[in-house]
Amino acid sequence: MSQARLIEIETSILAKNDRYAEANRRVLAAKGILALNFVSSPGSGKTTLLCRTIEALGDQPLAVIEGDQQTQNDADRIRATGARAVQVNTGKGCHLDGHMVGHALDHLDLAPGAMLFIENVGNLVCPAGFDLGEDCKVAILSVTEGEDKPLKYPDMFQAARLAILNKTDLAPHCDVDMDLYEANLRRVNPEIEIIALSARTGEGMDLWTGWLKARLAAKRAPAAAE
Repeated sequence: MSQARLIEIETSILAKNDRYAEANRRVLAAKGILALNFVSSPGSGKTTLLCRTIEALGDQPLAVIEGDQQTQNDADRIRATGARAVQVNTGKGCHLDGHMVGHALDHLDLAPGAMLFIENVGNLVCPAGFDLGEDCKVAILSVTEGEDKPLKYPDMFQAARLAILNKTDLAPHCDVDMDLYEANLRRVNPEIEIIALSARTGEGMDLWTGWLKARLAAKRAPAAAE
């Protein structure tokens, strides 16, 4: 297949996805729902962070769309917190897309002012290019992954509004340079926000939940004015 044909197919796929994503965005905006697309490599601690976040937010209305190639393990962990979760298995697919998320939304009766967490398939490449209708992407990095990850996978970190450096409790044991992590993140995306935390110990979780509440308040304001 020629390069031109490959580009044509890719453009068609992305355009179709963008239409689904825009439909999702309209549905979420009408209710003032904050939607976040969690992206990371496998093992970054996304699901643990989500569970701790749900517990920390208390009675805040929320739900989770859980993306994995196979199994319902992570969705079961989310449901154990008492939160609603819809599992989406992508099979051979390496990311969620707008149509999958729209179908999952049909199974969630989200209250106005709720938070929607979309846990994407563990992959630092494919999810970068697919809009799901979210307000922003949140890239999660375990501090054990290596300070060069933002430089190796720049598209993902350019697309993200926030980077969470997770598992900071392990940093002293892994010879991690936290300053270099931040420098490399800002090298590929000067505007990216950065929060360092440990979902296991709770250190830094207040910064994260504060960020969420501020974003939700900003999202609610236009919806309330209409």
